[in-house]
Amino acid sequence: MGAVAHLYRGEVYRSTIWRTRLDTTTNWAVVTLGVALSITFSSPNASPLPLILVGILIIFFLLLEARRYRYFNVFRARARWLERHFYAPLLYDGDLHMEENWQKVLAEDYLRPEYHVSYMTSVGRRIRHNYLWILLIQSLAYAGKLVVHPTPITSLLQGVERADVGPLPGELVIGVGVIYVVTWSSIALWSGWSDAARAEVRHSNSYMG
Repeated sequence: MGAVAHLYRGEVYRSTIWRTRLDTTTNWAVVTLGVALSITFSSPNASPLPLILVGILIIFFLLLEARRYRYFNVFRARARWLERHFYAPLLYDGDLHMEENWQKVLAEDYLRPEYHVSYMTSVGRRIRHNYLWILLIQSLAYAGKLVVHPTPITSLLQGVERADVGPLPGELVIGVGVIYVVTWSSIALWSGWSDAARAEVRHSNSYMG
C-alpha cells in the first residue's frame, strides 16, 4: 500500500506538471492575440493583416497544446483510476475489490503505455476548453476592424474591399476566414460528441480513458 501511495503521488505530480505546460501554451496564444489586437487597433489606418497572421501562431500553439494534452491525459487517467479503484473503496468499506481486476488494467498500462485519446480528440478538447473563445475573439476583432476603421462602412461591398490583402481579393480572404472558423468549430463539436459516446461506454465498462 505504501508503494501504491507513492505511485499515486508520482502520477499526480506528473499530471500537474503537464497541466502547467498546457496553461503555458494557452497563455502564449492569448498574449500573441493581444499584441495583434494592439497593433491593429493602434490607429484607424493600421492594417488588419496582423489579426490574420496571428491565426497561424494560434493554430501552432493549439496543435502543440493538443500534443501535450495527450501526455497529460495519460497521467491524469492513471491518478483518477487509483482514486476510483484504490482509495475510494478503501475509504468506503475497507475492501480493495481485487476481484474486479482493476489492478491488472493499471499494470497493463504501465507495461504497454499508449495514449488514451487520439490527436484529433485532444485538439477538439483544447478548442472546446480554451481556443474556441480565442478564435472567436480574433474573428470578431477582424470583422470589427473592417467595419469601423478607418471610418464606419456604408455598404457591404466597402467592407469586402477593405479585406483585400495585396493581390488577394477580399472575397477570398473572408471566405478563407469563414472556413477557418467553421473547421475548428466543427472539430470541437465532433470532439464533444465523441467524448459523450466515450462517457456512455465508460459507464458500462471499466477502462482508463
